Amino acid sequence: MQSFDARELRELVLASGSPRRRELLASLGIRLAVIPSDIDEGDRPGYGPLELARLHASAKTDAVAARERFRPILGADTVVDVDGIVFGKPRDAADAARMLSILSGREHLVHTAFVIADPSSGRRIARDATTRVRFNPLDPAEIARYVATGDPLDKAGAYGIQGLGATLVERIDGDFYTVMGLPLGAVIRSLRELGYVMPAEARA
Repeated sequence: MQSFDARELRELVLASGSPRRRELLASLGIRLAVIPSDIDEGDRPGYGPLELARLHASAKTDAVAARERFRPILGADTVVDVDGIVFGKPRDAADAARMLSILSGREHLVHTAFVIADPSSGRRIARDATTRVRFNPLDPAEIARYVATGDPLDKAGAYGIQGLGATLVERIDGDFYTVMGLPLGAVIRSLRELGYVMPAEARA
C-alpha cells in the first residue's frame, strides 16, 4: 500500500529504443524521455530465457538510472522461448527465416520482464509476464514474403504480433501486450505502487 501522497507522472524515462514500447506508453498520454541503454543484449551461457529477459531488463534500467536523479526509469526486455532455447533478434534474413520455420505450426512462450527504478523514493520494482503463442503452419513462400518486408529483423523470435506478423499467429494464451513487448497493465500498476498517477487520472 502507498504510504505517501500520489503524484502525477510528469515524465517517464524509457531505457529502450523500442518503437513498440514507446507507442504503448504514449497511447496512455505518458510523456517519455527515450534514453536507450545500449547494453549488450547477446545470449549469456547458463541463463534460461526468462532469466535472460530479467537480466537484460535490470541492466537496461541500471545503466540509465546511474545518470538519472529524479525521473522514474523503465527498462524492459522480451525473449522468445522455444523449449528453453532463446530466440532473440535474428542476425539477418536467413536467420529470421530459420526461426520462423521452427516456430511454424507449434507453440512457444514469450517472456517480457521489466524493471522500474524511482530515484526520488529509492524504490525499485521488477516483474515479468509470460504469454503462450501458437503459430499457424507456415509454408516457405509465406515465410519468404514476411522476411522480405524487413519486419522480423528487429524483433525477438523474428516476428511482431502487431502488423503483418499477426497473420502468422493462430492464437495466444495470455496478455497480448506481453508479446508486443511490454505488459502494459502490470507496468501501470507498478507505477501506481510507486506513488504515481497517470496524467489523465491526475486531470480527472
